[in-house]
Amino acid sequence: MSTSTSVAESYLNNTTDDPTRRAPLIVGDNDFHSVTDAVCGIIEMPKTPPAWWIAFFISVSLTGVLFAMITYLITTGVGVWGLQAPVAWGWAIVNFVFWVGIGHAGTLISAVLFLFRQRWRTSINRFAEGMTIFAVVCAGVFPGIHVGRVWVAYWLAPIPNQMSMWPNFRSPLLWDVFAVGTYATVSLLFWYMGMIPDLATIRDRAKSKVRWFIYGILSLGWRSSNRHWHRFEMAYLLLAALATPLVLSVHSVVSFDFAVSIVPGWHTTIFPPYFVAGAIFSGFAMVVTLVIPTRKFFHLEEIITLRHLESMAKIMLATGMMVGLAYSTEFFIAWYSGNSYEAFAFLNRAFGPYAWAYWIMVSCNVIVPQVFWFKKFRTNLIVLWVASILINVGMWFERFVIVVSSLSRDYLPSSWGYYRPSIVDVLTFVGSFGLFMTLFLLFVRFLPIVGMAEVKGVMPQAHLKDVAAQGHGDYHGDILTERGGVKS
Repeated sequence: MSTSTSVAESYLNNTTDDPTRRAPLIVGDNDFHSVTDAVCGIIEMPKTPPAWWIAFFISVSLTGVLFAMITYLITTGVGVWGLQAPVAWGWAIVNFVFWVGIGHAGTLISAVLFLFRQRWRTSINRFAEGMTIFAVVCAGVFPGIHVGRVWVAYWLAPIPNQMSMWPNFRSPLLWDVFAVGTYATVSLLFWYMGMIPDLATIRDRAKSKVRWFIYGILSLGWRSSNRHWHRFEMAYLLLAALATPLVLSVHSVVSFDFAVSIVPGWHTTIFPPYFVAGAIFSGFAMVVTLVIPTRKFFHLEEIITLRHLESMAKIMLATGMMVGLAYSTEFFIAWYSGNSYEAFAFLNRAFGPYAWAYWIMVSCNVIVPQVFWFKKFRTNLIVLWVASILINVGMWFERFVIVVSSLSRDYLPSSWGYYRPSIVDVLTFVGSFGLFMTLFLLFVRFLPIVGMAEVKGVMPQAHLKDVAAQGHGDYHGDILTERGGVKS
């Protein structure tokens, strides 16, 4: 048994670094047809697995809790939250920043790594893109409900109204509306357009008229002709170019919610790069958290390989060190500035009433990622999965520390207080995970979670004339060149 296990592990391990030969990104005896069967087989299963139904039932139940709490909030008022003077921003803003950050990995993997021709992205980009959409949906819930009077939330949009009132464009909260709205729109277009060839594949394999009709509409009449591929690749490249600035701009704008204020602990120019690094950090951690059980449950280990997971671990290590540098820089600048209020704000974070939250944040975000220096841990699925969960715990506490600890002790000691979330706060946050997982489970069951067309472009068969490529193609164009314009 041990011999067969070691052979299986060796066969799936493509993380070895041989300077004379690049390790393949897709392992096993796979060809174009087997990749199509593996991905489409998830959608074409005649019976949905019981485990999926159990997970879906739990997720839908938690989503119901979310909408019940929102209904209770609207009918009763924001007094049901734990807000108090001086902490007027609580878990709603913490959760908003957390979910926006989760969505950043999808854009980075899809757009930035595509432009840099990082071919290992092909097996996980669809997964990450879907996660981006679902995270932005969850993030969009909180700005709408934290304003108090939800029925006038449309005032945030620059549309004519009965009061001839125009939004205050100097408010960073309004900037959030445009930044997150643009991010959601471009990410949705990018995600959907990349799926069109794969949706056409599912359409062509459909065995029922209903499935053929639905996927036929979604695939927009795709016929895999040379003209279609040319238009597709040009549009995909343009969307990648449009989405790339969003990786930097969206979370920078979110950081302006804090940085443009005069609150000690918020008023700092390091926030934009600090927030962007943290968003990529937490986004990749969430991708790893979801990918590891999904690839195991649906037997995708040969397509989403250890090399993909190790690459994501390296990115988490790099961004984790950036976040750690930001933490130390904040303390240094607070001391170097000579501003007693700034110095107090950061000492209060580390040694005040919320010190427990600060040190959880430091432990999870700075200490935990250091295990990724060692290849043994980068390729250990249990260590990788536990570390990814701890990283997102730490990133949530980072947002909590920034929001709450800075507000709880302001300039007037007589107004100091200790913020405690109410049960409505907690259930709303837990319910947002239910919404996220509900959308994710529907995505896994009914849409291709791996970009089949792109994965085929990095397989050896895509370079029939170039043996030296060793499984690293140049995306769709490789197969078109070798197959005369028709994908297998």
